[in-house]
Order: sequence, then structure tokens, then C-alpha cells
Amino acid sequence: MDSTRLVIAFLWRLPTRFILDRTWRLPYKEFVTMTIPQMTVPENLPVFPLTGVLLLPGTILPLHIFEPRYRNMVEDALDADKIFGMIQPFAPQQDNRPLPGADKETPDLYKVGCAGYIEQCEKLPDGRFFIQLKGINRFRFEEELPLQRGYRRVRAIYREFPDATLAEGWSCDRKLVLEALGEFGRAHGMQVKPEHAERFSDLELVNLLGVSLPFHPAEKQALLEAPTLKEREKMLVNLLCLGAGSADPGEDTSPRTLN
Repeated sequence: MDSTRLVIAFLWRLPTRFILDRTWRLPYKEFVTMTIPQMTVPENLPVFPLTGVLLLPGTILPLHIFEPRYRNMVEDALDADKIFGMIQPFAPQQDNRPLPGADKETPDLYKVGCAGYIEQCEKLPDGRFFIQLKGINRFRFEEELPLQRGYRRVRAIYREFPDATLAEGWSCDRKLVLEALGEFGRAHGMQVKPEHAERFSDLELVNLLGVSLPFHPAEKQALLEAPTLKEREKMLVNLLCLGAGSADPGEDTSPRTLN
């Protein structure tokens, strides 16, 4: 990874990102406080499998939708409740198509993902979409439903994850998190400015670091599945201290174990 500056930023255009960039700056007037929407989520949930992409409740994920089947998914979501889920394939890969020689046409998925709501959407003349998806609630699934217009769907179960109230009674050890972030930054040749974190709530700090830093897909999955925010915070600190993950997802997609 090239030497860069880690700017802890919450851009309106890319609000889930701790930007790893040389030039971008925070537009303070456009700072948005993280909130977790409380809304009814569907049992039959369309899902978008994508390796290395983590959506957590309250974070916003910018997506460029260009495959015809996922254009169909977005169109159907816009005509219904504007909700679909993000989930990772179990075997890391660069897209959501079957690996060469695979027996199944649909790659196996992790059992836990996160449902999101389409907050903003722009449809281009050629049919592609640019959307912003806001995390609502994590889900687990045991049953995959038949394809609909080419895209995948699951029967989602949400009761295991009370995400709307997960932050109640929890506070982050910010000093420990920022010290670990500093160690991670030095290991990756980045300058880290802890004072930029002061404008973030505990929930924003932990969740935005989790979704934005270059952890391995299996490590991102572990952050998603953490039962409590305290456990997610502890796992985040461990990953930062270990220098886990690769700045380039293509460098190493071998399985990793996180205890």
C-alpha cells in the first residue's frame, strides 16, 4: 500500500468511509450523526453478495449497481420497501459469480448479513444505479429462496440482533481504540490524527473503523457477527494491534482464524 494519510472523515457523499486518501478533507458543515433507522424489515429479503464489503446498522454504503440481475433487484426494492441485504460469499472472490469449476451456480454465503434501506438513488440513462444504502438490522438466514428475476433471496431472521438498542449501556474505551489505530497506521505507513476522532460518537468510531479499514473478508465478517458492541470493540482493537488485513484485497484471500 502506498503511504497515505488516514483522515477520519464523514463525507456526505461517502459517509461510511474513514477515507484513505492524500487530498480529501472533511466538510464540517455536512457532518451527519449516525442513526439506526427503526423500521419493519421483510422476512423474504433480496440479498446482494459482495466479498469484503461490510454494512453495519447506521452506516451508509455507496454502491454502483450495473449487473442486470441486481438492477432488477434495485428496481423491485424501489417498488416495494426499498430494503435489501448485503452479505458476503463464504469463499472470498472478486465478484459474486461461481468460482471456476464450482459445482453450484450460486456461491455459498455466510449465514449473517445486514439489511439496508435505499436512502438515495440515482438511475443513469443506461439503466445503472448509484445508490446509498443505510444499514438497518443484521439478520441470519437458514433458508435460501428461489431466484427472482435473477437475484438471490433468503428467509431472514432478525430476532437474534436487537441492533436498534445495541448501544444502550455501552461506552467505548476511546483511548485504547485510538492507540491501536495509531499502531495500525504506523504499520501501514499512514499518518493517523486522533484529534479527528473527537467529533465522532462511540458508535460511529467503532462502526466506521470496522467498515472502512482494509481487514480480510473473514475478519470483517467476525466484526459483523459480534453479539455486542463491546465485543466488536474488543475485536477491532485486536485486529488493529495485530495489523490484520491487507490494504489490497487481491493480495491475500487465504482463510484466517480470529479467536
